[in-house]
Amino acid sequence: MEEIYLDKEKLQNIKEMVKELGVSLDIEGLREKALSLEKESYDESFWKDIDKAQRIMQEVKSLNNQVKEYDDLMESIEDLEILMDLAIEEEAYDIYKEIKESLNKISSVAEEFKLSTLLSGEFDKSNTILSIHSGAGGLEAQDWAEMLLRMYRRWAEQKGFQVETLDILPDTEGGIKSVTLLIKGFNSYGYLKSEKGVHRLIRISPFDSSGKRHTSFASIDVYPELNEDMDIEINPSDLKIDTYRSSGAGGQYVNTTDSAVRITHIPTGIVVQCQSERSQHSNKITAMNMLKAKLVQLKEEEQKEKIEDLQGSYIQIGWGSQIRSYIFHPYSMVKDHRTNMEVGDVDRVMDGDIDPFINEYLKQRALL
Repeated sequence: MEEIYLDKEKLQNIKEMVKELGVSLDIEGLREKALSLEKESYDESFWKDIDKAQRIMQEVKSLNNQVKEYDDLMESIEDLEILMDLAIEEEAYDIYKEIKESLNKISSVAEEFKLSTLLSGEFDKSNTILSIHSGAGGLEAQDWAEMLLRMYRRWAEQKGFQVETLDILPDTEGGIKSVTLLIKGFNSYGYLKSEKGVHRLIRISPFDSSGKRHTSFASIDVYPELNEDMDIEINPSDLKIDTYRSSGAGGQYVNTTDSAVRITHIPTGIVVQCQSERSQHSNKITAMNMLKAKLVQLKEEEQKEKIEDLQGSYIQIGWGSQIRSYIFHPYSMVKDHRTNMEVGDVDRVMDGDIDPFINEYLKQRALL
């Protein structure tokens, strides 16, 4: 059966590619670094600075995850090589279906591993702060913002990431006006940075009794979570700090005190807010870290001084500025306008399957 020899050659090409990626990532260096940091944790004084210790342990976990991903992939390849050789030697072509399925799976995992190596930016491995803002259109747009919230939560769950709600502004009629999430997970920012922009919905509105088709918009803002010790100089006189009563669900006593914090950076117009903790002090710390992250991102943008520039090309949440369209009617399709990637099953996408868009974005960015 000649096809098995072709598949064996394909597997060998995958193996060579993965080996080359291992060299470029310096897997052995990452392995040694993880062991070195783990040894530091055995020192009696290690946990005296809890915040620093937690960051180091998070780095150890990230390094070990990357090494394990490589090791597991190489082990799968070598196991399949043995199975292929056995099938050829014994002419046991009855197991060819199993071989084919394993090869397809390895090919898919290897492609994902290759994509993960593209996440080499300074903050790509960081946790993510993701904000959703509904556009004009009242209840229809607010419902769309809530649908996107569910989509990103489902995506994060499928990746094994943790999601915390830092701030949410629901509407009494339904949906949400805005929400800010902290998504914790290795490479989460590297993946989710592709989601920044305006997202457009086209559907028959459930809120319109005449059954007319409606178009709604929501914007997504994405930036990395920074460490508290990040050296960012902020002049206190440049800040306007307001406190207010939390509006979202957050515990039995969330609405009894003005614990929520909103910080405005006057020179840039950047506004951040947090209401996830009961303590005003804790919310202020989180909001300041969010502000630092936005200022770092702004600093990286050459000759850009306004928050409108930081937010890219979606100053107006409306026509002509969308990066992706989600069409429920008159047909089912999701299209990314930057990469031309299309998926015909809109329900699957809304259930969190946004990896095709993320992966295509990463591939195209790598070519620039």
